[in-house]
Amino acid sequence: MFSFFILFFLLIGVLVLLSAINKSIGARKLYVQLLLKIFEFGRANIESSQRHDEIHTESKEAGDEKCESALEEKNGGVTCNGNSVISRDNVLQPVTDKESSSNIQLEPKNVQVSFQLEKCLTYVKAGVEAIIEDQVTSRFEAEELKNWNLLTRTNRRYEFISWKLTIIWMIGFFVRYVVLMPLRVIVCFIGVLIAIVSNCFAALIPFYFIRQPVASLCYKLTFRIFARSLSTVITVHNEQYKPKKAGFCVANHTSPIDIAVLSTDCTFSLIGQRHGGFLGLLQRALARASPHIWFERAEVKDRHTVAERLRQHVSDPKNPPILIFPEGTCINNTSVMQFKKGSFEVGGIIYPVAIKYDPRFGDAFWNSSKYSMMQYLYMMMTSWAIVCDVWYLPPMYRQEGESAIDFANRVKSVIAKQGGLVDLVWDGQLKRLKPKKEWMEMQQIEFAKSLKND
Repeated sequence: MFSFFILFFLLIGVLVLLSAINKSIGARKLYVQLLLKIFEFGRANIESSQRHDEIHTESKEAGDEKCESALEEKNGGVTCNGNSVISRDNVLQPVTDKESSSNIQLEPKNVQVSFQLEKCLTYVKAGVEAIIEDQVTSRFEAEELKNWNLLTRTNRRYEFISWKLTIIWMIGFFVRYVVLMPLRVIVCFIGVLIAIVSNCFAALIPFYFIRQPVASLCYKLTFRIFARSLSTVITVHNEQYKPKKAGFCVANHTSPIDIAVLSTDCTFSLIGQRHGGFLGLLQRALARASPHIWFERAEVKDRHTVAERLRQHVSDPKNPPILIFPEGTCINNTSVMQFKKGSFEVGGIIYPVAIKYDPRFGDAFWNSSKYSMMQYLYMMMTSWAIVCDVWYLPPMYRQEGESAIDFANRVKSVIAKQGGLVDLVWDGQLKRLKPKKEWMEMQQIEFAKSLKND
């Protein structure tokens, strides 16, 4: 028993050391490849069982056309990366403030209106589609998988299809909860201690030219250990475009883990609201040695205060770039939603970054309306791994005469295209708030125009 504990803590020491120097011996990649083979074996068993059921059903209901559609439903229905159930036409779209101000015009009173009932059917169809599945709500739900990944998120109970799958699922359960989870929790706890101690030490250094590189090292060290505690496998593309000067690093937002993923090899200044608890502890530790920007709850709503703090930060070339997620909320790894224009009004360099997670190994999306931070961390600690790709894109600048909204949309489009994400115009805050009154009024005006004769 004593030798077991020695080996256990030796393993933890090796994990912490490798994460600190950002090196790997290749064990995680081999682990991921092994998981893919296991998933493929499970898929083959599930399809074999379904074919057996299909043959049995066809023998009982020969010639019945409903059999085919029932089997299709049994195989998972119509699912894709965007959780789309129906194919819709883009009839109703939100409009920007610029568009609404330029398009809303008063029509002359003497315009003749000829009503035709069939013109309403397009909007009735769009309304029914929105009731079945709107484009916003589905972006805040777990991304659907084409194949089962041996996790219990599904209610199809695939683990009981065959005795082979049952044994594999039980072994996987044991590995995730008895082996991986304790290791991950301990490594994460060590990361918190290192973050507190190292940043306190860096803050005591009186000379800025020494304190800055030490604080940068402490920052990356902290998030490297956090990322390693989740068995994170990060594939970085276009390293030559990594942010190096003061400016804004802009990325799509799926999870709080995004910060750790991007901070393993880059130093950023973070911006956000002050928190209590676990997040507050990390915020205070990081702020001791690095120029991060934390706001009180009342200050976050003051756009002028936020803009001034941002402008002061980027005006100093010694400061690291600010890491910003302009969507303002987490989206489910399938789409990019409306970027807030605040950080695009300040000026300075924009460094776009696209992040795409592989959902087969664990769902990195944080549904903050359903799970607390501790529940989310528990789910991450018990997942197989966090596997993702990161694309650094060429720096972008605001063009002459370009509005902040147009610039934000241009950056969003580049990120969505590179990450293979759906580019949506909807505001992510619709997760919590009602649609703007201007949007509804604009749709009413467009509907009225469609009823008029040419």
